[in-house]
Amino acid sequence: MLTYPLPACCTPLSDHWPLPQPLANTRFISTEFNPAQLAPDDFQRSQIAPAHGVAKRQAEFLAGRVCAREALRRLNGGDVVPAVGADRAPQWPAGISGSITHGKNWAAAIVANSGDWRGLGLDVENLLSTDRAKRLQGEILTPVELRRASLLDLEQLALLVTLTFSLKESLFKALYPLTLKRFYFEHAEVLEWSTDGTARLRLLTDLSAEWKSGSELEGQFGQFDGRLLSLIAVA
Repeated sequence: MLTYPLPACCTPLSDHWPLPQPLANTRFISTEFNPAQLAPDDFQRSQIAPAHGVAKRQAEFLAGRVCAREALRRLNGGDVVPAVGADRAPQWPAGISGSITHGKNWAAAIVANSGDWRGLGLDVENLLSTDRAKRLQGEILTPVELRRASLLDLEQLALLVTLTFSLKESLFKALYPLTLKRFYFEHAEVLEWSTDGTARLRLLTDLSAEWKSGSELEGQFGQFDGRLLSLIAVA
């Protein structure tokens, strides 16, 4: 089984599960990364095709792919780095569902056999400040969600906008590979969420014959180190 040196910008890989409810038959790997410590030969030593852009973009891409490769290795012993598709989405091996996310110098990947989970959507976000949440709420929340948000104080609003953003991103990541149809914040709504880390969402648009407006999905989320992580899994 092939192993590769850890990039200089990444901390040792972790398989700690950071969400409230473990997901059976999945593999989850995360790492922290520091763009300032990205070495010129990190991509070459890791045998991962280089990404272009500033150091932050390169480091987050590399960290995410390192996590994805290790998650796939633990799932089925494979040695695969998901390529970048024409639609910019990761290209997973046949029979595999997966998702990669990165934010605030942390990256993670989750994978499963598609016979267990057809779709996986993982998203991490920095918790929004109250000012940013106020500015962004109209872009992220539907009219119904905005009415609910109007009853909250500023700290609750910041959490709600961050959570809604993340859950809708996870929803997109879970459903886009199944429908190959893009959709946006106004095309889904968070019906409810609980402090125990559970949430429920509803589609507001038709994506396919199976995924129609009104379809509902369960999600989960957790907070750590100023980050909010959400996951939506399609069984």
